[in-house]
Amino acid sequence: MQTGLGLLLVAVAVIVVVNWVSDRTDLPSAALLTLVGIVYALLPGPNIGLDPDVVMTGILPPLLYHAALESSLVGIRRNLRTIVSLSVVLVLVTAASVGVAFALLVGGATVAAGMVLGAAVAPTDPVAALAVARKVGLPLGIVTLIEGEGLLNDATALTTLSVAVAAATGAGFSLPSAIGRFVLAAVGGLLVGLALAYCRRALRAWTHDVLTANAISLATPFVTYLAAEKVHASGVLAVVVCGLIVGHDSPRTETGATRLQTRAVWRLVNFLLEGLVFLLIGQQLPTILDGLRGYSTSTIIVSVSVTVAVVLLLRPLWLLLTQTLPRPLHTRLGNADSRTEKLTGREIFVLSWAGTRGVVSLAAIFAVPFVTQRGTAFPDRNLLLFCTFVVVLVTLIGQGSTFGRVVRALGLHADAVDELRLRHRARTAAIQAALDRLDELDQQGEDELDARALQSVREQLSARLERYQRQLDLLESSDLGDLPLSGYEAAAAIRRAAIDAERDELVRWRDAGMLPDKSLRVLQRELDHEEGMLPIGTPRSRGRSR
Repeated sequence: MQTGLGLLLVAVAVIVVVNWVSDRTDLPSAALLTLVGIVYALLPGPNIGLDPDVVMTGILPPLLYHAALESSLVGIRRNLRTIVSLSVVLVLVTAASVGVAFALLVGGATVAAGMVLGAAVAPTDPVAALAVARKVGLPLGIVTLIEGEGLLNDATALTTLSVAVAAATGAGFSLPSAIGRFVLAAVGGLLVGLALAYCRRALRAWTHDVLTANAISLATPFVTYLAAEKVHASGVLAVVVCGLIVGHDSPRTETGATRLQTRAVWRLVNFLLEGLVFLLIGQQLPTILDGLRGYSTSTIIVSVSVTVAVVLLLRPLWLLLTQTLPRPLHTRLGNADSRTEKLTGREIFVLSWAGTRGVVSLAAIFAVPFVTQRGTAFPDRNLLLFCTFVVVLVTLIGQGSTFGRVVRALGLHADAVDELRLRHRARTAAIQAALDRLDELDQQGEDELDARALQSVREQLSARLERYQRQLDLLESSDLGDLPLSGYEAAAAIRRAAIDAERDELVRWRDAGMLPDKSLRVLQRELDHEEGMLPIGTPRSRGRSR
């Protein structure tokens, strides 16, 4: 017990340090943590084995659910044709291509065993790519494609894997049965996800306590996954569908306090689970190497080369191929309208480089049984494990650690001026709606107190509207990507300095015994919310470091 707790505390410390390093470099924390896990695995001492059931039931659902909450249902629906091309068709093509190539080039290998390997390495795990994508400011459309593919391709890959395992173990295979199984898993996962999302919506009607709402939110991915698996549907797809709908409904159905705390809780859960997952990937190296003793060096080299080559080459080839069709299967839709645009060469290159693999691939291949239905050992299981591990390392460390430099070299980034224009237009529209609501309340008011209160709020809103309108006018007239924000940012920095001074004075009152801690927390929360409304990234006052 103490050993396990000690390992967990060390893991948390490593995650914090690696995240600190990642924030100050171009290296994604996922790649760094995997390398740290490998180094630790080679040292004497206990290692943590990868239990597929723990990963698939205890780790994957909350990670997928949080990713779905942070994604855009509208964006995914707008780019659905592209995302289906990547998350369904490309996964199936990858699994089949690896299977055929493995059987042809690796002596004694079967197509079914190769398909098992192909299904395991087909789904992308874009955590490393997305972390860098947000840091370097990739266009929103590309980020949506990477997110959507990563959310939906696990269901395709895991269903394909189960069919391939059945064929490889002698449980029988027929194409109609495989297609029916795939369709039932997908439809069942979709229906379960919808049902659980609407149950969540019903619960919100009477769940007003913030802590209760957070508890329900944390339980939702596990309940959804288990419910779907119980009816032999895709638990992964159910969790994703539920998360997308809940996240889409959140701005309309949740209170501000619930939304703030729920997001903070999920960010912490995601931070720790992702870190543990990538440390876990690296620690599997000794176990995987031990299984290679019965294979010749040439067999290992050919197997790994074939698998890595198919995975790395097929993705860009598929992206290029789909652009040549009369009505491209792989397209990107504009954000503001339904206009369809072909992917540019730079976008294809970035999407190709974003195809990192992760823990789902390893968990899937570890779940392959040791023995077939005939009582014999599963064909080449240890070799499949090693090939999968190498693919994960090559893509996660090779592509993930260089993704930021590739994006910068290509000069592919979002138009910051356009984003700010859109946000200021939305701000002005929201404030105008608030002023219209005040006019309605003014017509209903009867006493002088209401009139004074309405006038005070109206003046505050009008001042904000005027400030945002001036900023929008500057943005509308800006050219060549100039950002006329120096005055706005300077005002925000000054306000941060003032908030810091207010906090220091409140703490001085508390230390002097003039202010109870309970009152201090209330007043600090007011300042925290005010600071949260300031622009992200504005500098703090020079005399304070927090």
